[in-house]
Amino acid sequence: MATLSSAQRVHAGWRDYLELTKPKVVVLMLITSLVGMFLATRAGVPWTVLLFGNLGIALCAGAAAAVNHVVDRRIDSIMARTHRRPLAEGRVSPAAALAFALLLAVAGQGLLLAFTNPLTAWLTLASLLGYAVIYTGFLKRATPQNIVIGGVAGAAPPLLGWVAVTGQVSAEPLLLVLLIFAWTPPHFWALAIHRKAEYAKADIPMLPVTHGEHYTKVHILLYTLAMIAVSLMPFVIHMSGPLYLLCALALGARFLRWSWVLYRGHDPRAAMGTFRYSIAYLFLLFIALLVDHYLLLNL
Repeated sequence: MATLSSAQRVHAGWRDYLELTKPKVVVLMLITSLVGMFLATRAGVPWTVLLFGNLGIALCAGAAAAVNHVVDRRIDSIMARTHRRPLAEGRVSPAAALAFALLLAVAGQGLLLAFTNPLTAWLTLASLLGYAVIYTGFLKRATPQNIVIGGVAGAAPPLLGWVAVTGQVSAEPLLLVLLIFAWTPPHFWALAIHRKAEYAKADIPMLPVTHGEHYTKVHILLYTLAMIAVSLMPFVIHMSGPLYLLCALALGARFLRWSWVLYRGHDPRAAMGTFRYSIAYLFLLFIALLVDHYLLLNL
């Protein structure tokens, strides 16, 4: 692992600290949180909840990501995808990153307690600890099912957004959590297939490393089918209407095609193709939920 002197570390820029928060991941989480907020009400979301609620969730998610950088700094220094990260290259010290994470977590929790409700704050804290401590600190190195079990923490944002508005947990946001939970394995295992050699080198028991690529591809296909089934449930329980149903079917069919191409193994680009499409899928599916929601309100 690259190491720098203390004097050199002082010059870490704001971009290094921003990178610690994994901003692209946080943005996708905030989209699902926003949708959860808007789906929770037929009236408008109060601007204080909309602004400070999402900011609090984002700060806590960034704190969890920063802890992930600290715990995984040795792994990050080995893998080509992550070897330029601030801690892997020594631009930020572990102590500074943990202090930054603590600052983000305290600020995020303070905003949630001040502008939403205690239940949102406690659920957000549980999600933070689930990702930073249980998944990053234990599951990632303990079992090839790490991303399945740990996926619950990453699936929480739509529930957090919903609870920030309503103050209570109900079936609808739990269904959105289930949707992201089912989406996570095919999303992440596709990347794991592409990066199999690096995970093996870093001694991380990802499913392609421990059980082989064919086994992983079968499970990606099965989880994709399960995810598509879950994606239709908002229509079944009258949470959404025909527009969402059509979008869910079209987006799911495309996801299934990518999973099938990956399973067949004829296209060497299929793993990254599946991974990239999975991000677009989740974004577009939640946008479809939001558009359908307001379409139904105006009918």
